[in-house]
Amino acid sequence: MAFEKQATVLGCPVTYKLGENAKKYTLRDNGFTETNSGNLQLIRPLDATPQSKQGFKLKITVAKDLESFKMSITTANGMKAMNIFNNDKFEMNQEKFYFLMDGMIDRGCFAKVTE
Repeated sequence: MAFEKQATVLGCPVTYKLGENAKKYTLRDNGFTETNSGNLQLIRPLDATPQSKQGFKLKITVAKDLESFKMSITTANGMKAMNIFNNDKFEMNQEKFYFLMDGMIDRGCFAKVTE
C-alpha cells in the first residue's frame, strides 16, 4: 500500500486527508510513534475490550515529510487488511473506528474530504 494524499480503509465510505495544521508533535501527542524509517505510526485496537488481542486493529502510517499517509484495518496479527463495513456484525468496530477518527479530526490531525 503506497502513501497517498487522501486515504480510507477498505469499505469505508469516508475519505480522509491530513489536517492542515498536523505537525509531528501533534501526531505524537495523539499516540503516533516514530518508526525506524522516520515515519509516524499509530496502531489502535477496535475491540470492545482493549486488553483483547483477538480483534481488528486500525493502522495509520504518516510519511516522515507529513505530506501523505496510508491507513488500514487489519487482523489481530496485522498481516491482512479487513473490511469491517460489509457486515452488520462489525457495527461496534465501525463505531469505534469513527470515534477514533473523529477524535483525531477534532485535534487537527486529519480532516474529512468533501467533494
